[in-house]
Amino acid sequence: MGNTKYTDSEIASLKKEIDELKLRLEEAKASNAAKETFLSNMSHDIRTPMNAIVGMTALAKKHIDEKARVADALNKIETASSHLLSLINEVLDMSRIDSGRMQIASERFLLGELLHDVVTIIQPQMDEKNHTWKMSIGEARKEVFFGDALRLRQIYVNIINNAVKYTPESGHIDLIIDEEIQGDRCILSLSCKDNGIGMSEDFLGRIFEPFERAGSSTVTKIEGTGLGMSIVKKITEAMGGTINIKSRPGEGTEVTIRVPLLYEDISVQSAALEASRFLIIEANETMQRIYREYLGEFGISHTIVSSAPDAVAKLTEAEYHGRSFDAVIIGRDLEISGSIYDIASYLQKSRPDITLILINEDNWDEIQYHAIRCGIRHFIPLPVFRYSLINGLTAAMTGESGVENASATPDLTGKRILLVEDNMINLEIAKEILMTTGAEVDTAENGREAVTKFEASEEGSYCLILMDVQMPVMNGYEAAGAIRNLVRGDAGSIPIFAMTANTFAEDIAKARESGMNGHIAKPVDINILMTTLRQAVR
Repeated sequence: MGNTKYTDSEIASLKKEIDELKLRLEEAKASNAAKETFLSNMSHDIRTPMNAIVGMTALAKKHIDEKARVADALNKIETASSHLLSLINEVLDMSRIDSGRMQIASERFLLGELLHDVVTIIQPQMDEKNHTWKMSIGEARKEVFFGDALRLRQIYVNIINNAVKYTPESGHIDLIIDEEIQGDRCILSLSCKDNGIGMSEDFLGRIFEPFERAGSSTVTKIEGTGLGMSIVKKITEAMGGTINIKSRPGEGTEVTIRVPLLYEDISVQSAALEASRFLIIEANETMQRIYREYLGEFGISHTIVSSAPDAVAKLTEAEYHGRSFDAVIIGRDLEISGSIYDIASYLQKSRPDITLILINEDNWDEIQYHAIRCGIRHFIPLPVFRYSLINGLTAAMTGESGVENASATPDLTGKRILLVEDNMINLEIAKEILMTTGAEVDTAENGREAVTKFEASEEGSYCLILMDVQMPVMNGYEAAGAIRNLVRGDAGSIPIFAMTANTFAEDIAKARESGMNGHIAKPVDINILMTTLRQAVR
């Protein structure tokens, strides 16, 4: 064979190709190494909660007659199960995104409700680590948006959850909500700033890579898939948004998410409040400023005090001068030694006719029993905006949405629910939960059987249908569509809710498209189920 001669340009081209191949090889090696680390981490992280579930189940069975031991074991099983579910959800989310099957929904939602949901999800972890935190509304004025509220909540929860995980005990977390109008869209911004362990510049360059986790020995006990930030970035960019991170080791981290959303301008009707006088008990200066600004803008009469004794003094003074207050707003921060319930109980006994309104970040489903017993009849969740505050106060003063008859478990005595589920264990669990409401529960094992039972029933005999999706013979989407197409008075109005493990945004959208009213994810959160039942049957 003769010697092959290459030109300088050919040699340069070959060298370039070799360099590119070397780079791809290094990238492939790094990717494989990351995946191996991920599998190792996942093996550990999945087995950890599974070990707790299996071990605590065995202990509960062993001490079945010891109520306290069983209750403790069940609480730990619940915690471990929630953690395991979050790990599984992240892996499934990443798979969905990488396969190109993620869809961004566009539905109307209230910003205040979304932020309240985020806070109620994250607050237990904050309380457990004794974190102090603050949410500021900044210049946010728009309240009604169109977008994927479920995905946006997922982003916010992930970001704040990271701040909680990587901030030591008694740390501080600041949340700032801001808005910027750009044409027909509003740039909604969330900044989450903590004083946690921070991140190195090197890790910041890799933070959005799948399977990456901070490798500091300080955080080796923090469990996770390493997928969270990659998922956040992909969803944020799919919404047309941006994510920016500032961090230094030992000095904390600040993450800012900016997402453009269509918005709706809404009018606030305050006429029903013009004759009302409000006494507000609130020590937080930011909240005091918000009350003054929002209520003052509409000329609503109000007086703000910081403590219970000051409130009692103002009530007495107002009575003396013949200008009684119509309602008392009990705020989030009070200068008191007792609780909000102590104040409410005292006010109820001294002024049984006065309307008591609670405004804070608590989950109403968890506190309502205690609150109602103390005389609180209305609840407005934080954070509040103009619309949510004025609308909430109007509802309280006109009695349109009081909570006098609300309870964690609604009373559905005399009503019938059709439960459609092909898995016998899931059927047994759901039926037992539903029967705590006093409702009669009929069951069907597939969509065809559900349609047949509904068609054979008397009109109006069922108050609700809970429908699994993946079933033999006829799936839940087809069954819902078939029921909606029946020629009978209640076919178009009966509430139908998907109750399924298919929990992606496109699954929720598909449920709506098939004629269902909403979606309940499995594993079923009992509080969410009860809230859904209460609202649907109402």
